[in-house]
Amino acid sequence: MNVGGRAGQAGLTPELLLEAYGAGFFPMADSREGMIHWYSPDPRGIIPLDAFHVPRTLRRVVRSARYAIRCDTVFERVMRECASREETWISEEIIRAYTGLHREGYAHSVEAWEENTLAGGLYGVALGAAFFGESMFSLTPDASKVALVALVDRLRAGGFTLLDTQFVTAHLRQFGAREISRREYLELLVRAVRSSGRWL
Repeated sequence: MNVGGRAGQAGLTPELLLEAYGAGFFPMADSREGMIHWYSPDPRGIIPLDAFHVPRTLRRVVRSARYAIRCDTVFERVMRECASREETWISEEIIRAYTGLHREGYAHSVEAWEENTLAGGLYGVALGAAFFGESMFSLTPDASKVALVALVDRLRAGGFTLLDTQFVTAHLRQFGAREISRREYLELLVRAVRSSGRWL
């Protein structure tokens, strides 16, 4: 599997995705119906779980209990909300493959609900004690941020050791995201996938 290589004629399968994540790769499509390529960026973005930072204003939103947190109740819907933008790397093939991973217990969504309305959320893949964050969305202010706080709480409680963000954006940097070399990332990854995290 090479960086930038195509997914192949067989397409994406849950088994292929797990193999890729365990080797430090993840897929992205050119567009909603586009060709899929594999990536292993250098540097790589992570959020150290022991250094996760919640901005003061967000702490107030979390304490207000405006949003109720649920997990894995509408996984495919979360993916489709993440893909609902003018340009997206989340193709129909990716949605099908990750929904398959979800059915097998490896892909998860964290959802922020306002009363009975889905307001925001995120999804990713859990493998061993590593969680690979894929995408997030917000339909109302701070909803995805509250979901991220809930995710980190869950990962800490479940004994996870690695939260992979793939890249670092200004949005993620406020939570303590940082870049590390691919070599350092792969060292962390090997230890994490050989350990056992529990999705509580």
